[in-house]
Amino acid sequence: MPDITLTTELLLLLCSVAFVAGYIDAIAGGGGLLTVPALLTAGLPPHVVLGTNKLAATFGSLTASVTYYRKKLFNPGYWRYSLIFTALGALLGTLVVDQLSTALLEKILPLLILFAAIYTLFNRMQPDDRLTLPAASSKLYWQQRIQGLTLGFYDGVAGPGAGAFWMVSTMAIYKINLLLTSGVARTMNFVSNGFSLAAFIVLGHVHFTLGIAMGLCLMLGAWLGAHSAIRFGSKFIRPIFISVVIAIAMRLAWQAWSQSG
Repeated sequence: MPDITLTTELLLLLCSVAFVAGYIDAIAGGGGLLTVPALLTAGLPPHVVLGTNKLAATFGSLTASVTYYRKKLFNPGYWRYSLIFTALGALLGTLVVDQLSTALLEKILPLLILFAAIYTLFNRMQPDDRLTLPAASSKLYWQQRIQGLTLGFYDGVAGPGAGAFWMVSTMAIYKINLLLTSGVARTMNFVSNGFSLAAFIVLGHVHFTLGIAMGLCLMLGAWLGAHSAIRFGSKFIRPIFISVVIAIAMRLAWQAWSQSG
């Protein structure tokens, strides 16, 4: 475990950030936009920041995914191929993260995430009370495999915007409403977080004290966020999602392009 000075003030600050991140993440994704920079202020090495953030995020995404499941907004049997290939992709991504050059990805990513916001802004949404899923087919079978493997791998390698990509791609591919989309995105985030975390633990890149403390606060925030989303529906989710996605895009663009010179 890295040797850092963990003061009471620092722990309270990180836990407060985690609570807010959990609330936002359960609704729209993007909690890592807050927790990763906050963890960097604690003086942890970048790879330990990623591992510790995965530990904390797993608490929050588990809480949100269970909430959506209990409200019958996620059907594990229907999404089983997505679950399996998301787990596989996350493991592969985490194991090869140190071998990949992410310079080009860091420059392209803000544009992709901004496109996600534009798509959501102009896409015609299904009403909240329409909870039907597309009929099973061979096309669906491959869509779930490819989507799960690709986004699971991305979440294992990097992570920023993974929830946004899950929401936008799920809406585009399956034409389902925002509540069902949120259930899928939060559950797949939990799966990729969990399997990526397992790899980070094996590699020794997790600060357990910070990760567990922040994770408990993320759980509370995620519980409140998921219930808010379910109660108020797409009119509540949509503007928060678009705002979060634009914020992610702007931050990543500044980070990638300001340092390129």
